[in-house]
Amino acid sequence: MTAELVRGQNHPLSQARLEIRIAAGTPIVAGATLGDEHGTVHGVEWVVHPGAPTLPGLEVSRQAAADHRLAVDLDAVPEAVHRVHVLLALPAAAGPVRFGAVAAPFLAVTGLDGTEIASYTITGLDAESAVVALELYRRQGAWKVRAVGQGYAGGLAELLTDQGLPQAHQLAGTVHEAVAQGLARSVPAPPARTADGDRSRQTTTPTLGADQGSTTTQGPAAAQGAPGAVPPQPLSPYGAQPPGTPPQPMPPTGGPASGAPQPVPPYGAQGAPQSGYAHAPGTADSAAQPGAPSAGGPIDYSHPRRQNTAPPPPPAAPPAQPGEPGRPVAGDATGWSMDERLYNQVWGMFEDLARSTAAYRSAVDFADSRMEKELDAALADPRSRIGGQGDAAREAARAKHAQLVEQARAAYDRDLGQLTAESEVVEPALPAAYARWDNPVWHGYRVPFEAPMAVRLGDLHLPECAELRIPMLVRLPLERGLWIDSGAAGLLDGSFLDSHELRGLAMDTAVALAARLLAVHPAGDFTLHVIDPAGSGAQALAPLARTGVLAAPPAVGAAGVADALARLTQRVDLVQMAVRGGAADSLPPGLDTSEQLLIVNDFPHGFDDRAVTQLRYLADEGPSVGVHLMMVADREEASAYGPLLDPLWRSLMRLTPVPDDHLADPWVGHAWTYEPTLVPPGSQVLHQVLEQVAVARTKYS
Repeated sequence: MTAELVRGQNHPLSQARLEIRIAAGTPIVAGATLGDEHGTVHGVEWVVHPGAPTLPGLEVSRQAAADHRLAVDLDAVPEAVHRVHVLLALPAAAGPVRFGAVAAPFLAVTGLDGTEIASYTITGLDAESAVVALELYRRQGAWKVRAVGQGYAGGLAELLTDQGLPQAHQLAGTVHEAVAQGLARSVPAPPARTADGDRSRQTTTPTLGADQGSTTTQGPAAAQGAPGAVPPQPLSPYGAQPPGTPPQPMPPTGGPASGAPQPVPPYGAQGAPQSGYAHAPGTADSAAQPGAPSAGGPIDYSHPRRQNTAPPPPPAAPPAQPGEPGRPVAGDATGWSMDERLYNQVWGMFEDLARSTAAYRSAVDFADSRMEKELDAALADPRSRIGGQGDAAREAARAKHAQLVEQARAAYDRDLGQLTAESEVVEPALPAAYARWDNPVWHGYRVPFEAPMAVRLGDLHLPECAELRIPMLVRLPLERGLWIDSGAAGLLDGSFLDSHELRGLAMDTAVALAARLLAVHPAGDFTLHVIDPAGSGAQALAPLARTGVLAAPPAVGAAGVADALARLTQRVDLVQMAVRGGAADSLPPGLDTSEQLLIVNDFPHGFDDRAVTQLRYLADEGPSVGVHLMMVADREEASAYGPLLDPLWRSLMRLTPVPDDHLADPWVGHAWTYEPTLVPPGSQVLHQVLEQVAVARTKYS
């Protein structure tokens, strides 16, 4: 039975190998300190944090996330350690600055099988930005857990100082620097899902025969979930809005508390799904509308045609044969439109695969650790070290290890089979914005009348299942710029590309992404600019230039760079002043109010100090007013600027022109291999799509 702890209460721990699961509803930093019998931390080597994620007996996440799983092996903790404090802190780089502004963090101490031992919800926090959540302590040879909930308004530095660490301020800075780097490589999670937005898993429920029971088979995400760990549930994304506020949908994801709700930019959020409308006035159903007063009852002043209900349920799965799992269905998620349901389904598959892989890796680690302990025990007795008894013990340990790994792999393969079948159904059903360039949907492309909710930037996969590709869908409008890294990098197979070939691939990737962004927006809603100081990207940019979809010819030379940056910087300033002053109608008549994308090639060539400052300004302030950056650059070539450009690189999402395992998921922090979606060699689909975009732009203008 789970012990629900309150502050100061303790509970015995019957197991040495544990998981501490954390659900916070917003990205937080998780760490732990090792203390002596007085709780004193004697050095930085006694602290486990994202910059140093492993210590004997402890492992924490390498990045800030809304969900964490801390691995604990109390038998492996050094003898000098008597107290283990679990720490939570808010990232200094971005997001809320105090715990009082976020949902109460929830912690659950579980066994490796997911059985919950104790749980604790930290309440009563206000101005604190760091908190000691739990304490695992050794008492008379046994371990216990205590709910602490001690917060610190001074943040991580004050917390570590209170635990006696001499280098508290330096270590706090190191932790926040590591977290900032982790956030820069993390795939941005969509807003937290709603209570009615759970990912439907109809496809995993088998049809039972007459001789079978009613046991329900759950999907991989549910199978690995934390029992009892219920994350905070936000309000319905399509609920009532304050008067005068346009509806701002917050689509669900496939997992619990996957991130804080992302703010909708105050300008340029075109194409967001709006609340639907019921029958028009004067029809037979108009008397049944919410606004129609009943006899003798109170008057309902809500809009008679505005829907504030939950989205319709997903389509039902077709019936399956008795004993067989249900067949997957495209759009097996909640949402107001098919595009939204597919978006939510893809993110659900993304989380399912992340959590299933985490469970598999944890099970394999457990099998490895168990075999090592059994081998150590067999070798500890000199009498059994040599001879048949020792050999039998070693054989038994290896056989048990193989059995545990085989069981874990069988469960993992079952989850992979389910997700693969779902992927084979979902991929052909994706709309153009979510589809690869080789999808037949592009051959029937027509310029849309509204922007989609997301766009595909590439594919993601894990080494355990490289054949299962998850579409990397990012919400529109983009909240971060993109950086196509053209620097020297080795391929995953150990081979290398020369710098010239890599630059060409980087520009091809940038052009494919820019063409996709142009194609998924309505005519006149997206404008493309290019800075190519030396003209080195002319060949790759030819499809954009020949079809006439660029706002102007690519800017070349230092003068062209200065002019392009000055115009976009001025646009950001004007729109920001109009939005903050509530005077959007006072913008100059000739100002282009569409979304803007600036492709910058060969940075920092052709950039002086003023241009670099303007570029940083656009990266920081541009996305909120519809100006986005796409850098094609090698960071090493800008090394002369030193740490001055570090914030610029962190503000951009790094993508690579070749497969590279640099991105992390927002749940457990796996290293995912990113692969760009390029136009197939010899295909004319890109030219056909851009020609249609150019014709539509001409008609629009």
